[in-house]
Amino acid sequence: MDQRLPIDQKASLLMLLLCSVWAMQQVLLKATTPDFSPTLQLALRSGIGGALVMLFVLLRGQRFDLKNGTLLPGLAAGFLFSFEFFLVSISVQLTSAAHLVVFLYTAPIFAALGLAYFIPNERLKKLQWFGIALAFVGIAIAFGGGADQKSMSNIILGDLLALLAGASWGATTVVVRATKLSQAPATQTLLYQLIACFVLLLGVAWITGDMRFNPTPLVLGSLFFQAVIVSFISFLVWFWLLKTYLASRLGVFSFLTPLLGVVLSSVLLDEQISERFIGGALLVVSGITLVSAHSFIIQLVQGSKKEAEG
Repeated sequence: MDQRLPIDQKASLLMLLLCSVWAMQQVLLKATTPDFSPTLQLALRSGIGGALVMLFVLLRGQRFDLKNGTLLPGLAAGFLFSFEFFLVSISVQLTSAAHLVVFLYTAPIFAALGLAYFIPNERLKKLQWFGIALAFVGIAIAFGGGADQKSMSNIILGDLLALLAGASWGATTVVVRATKLSQAPATQTLLYQLIACFVLLLGVAWITGDMRFNPTPLVLGSLFFQAVIVSFISFLVWFWLLKTYLASRLGVFSFLTPLLGVVLSSVLLDEQISERFIGGALLVVSGITLVSAHSFIIQLVQGSKKEAEG
């Protein structure tokens, strides 16, 4: 029997807050790009977040066992996590924050495809296949949406890199779920990713000479938000929710982050959102929701049928 709870008011409010936080990170990354190298910012946020997670673990008296078979998959997950944010650091300089957040959050689509291949009991249902098809139609429509001829090539490249980042995120999920990492403490899995991202992206920033850092109030505020709120607090809250509540119910909120990201990008960055992009984004978000929350949707439909028959 699954002892996890159905979604209550507290979980709903926490998920709304988390989705808002996750949507805001791309907006801040875009807003601070002129004064703060995105590669350096993502490296430093991972390093600070990793240090906070390590401190949290030590205060709780936990220990990491590197002989439990998690080292190699942990390194693989760390590389994929780093590659995801390397792509994000380039994408954010080419396309809008709204485009970035929508294409990045296609990750559940790629994760579902990978898990279906590697884990037999994760085979996709018809509703999920429909969701995947719907999402890819939306991607095709949204690609480069709203770009003028002068900026079209940059925006399309930025969109493509954001989509590849989503695929890398999805691959990270597959590695975590299909290896010994699935049995490791969530903090250990998170540390593998944060430490690898810090080391690799800091190396990339140093080698490329992209180390710009102008400590304006916005830049310092963004670094605090990215490192403490996103990389530390939000992930710990998310892992607690996954342990406490039914994952299928939490998946219902999967549509919120990209939608909030588009709204925040338009309001805070004054980005122009084209009708074509909005249409494609809605299809993408609908597809993601069908894939992530399919079991809840099926239960909801079955429950409605029973009530109608009764």
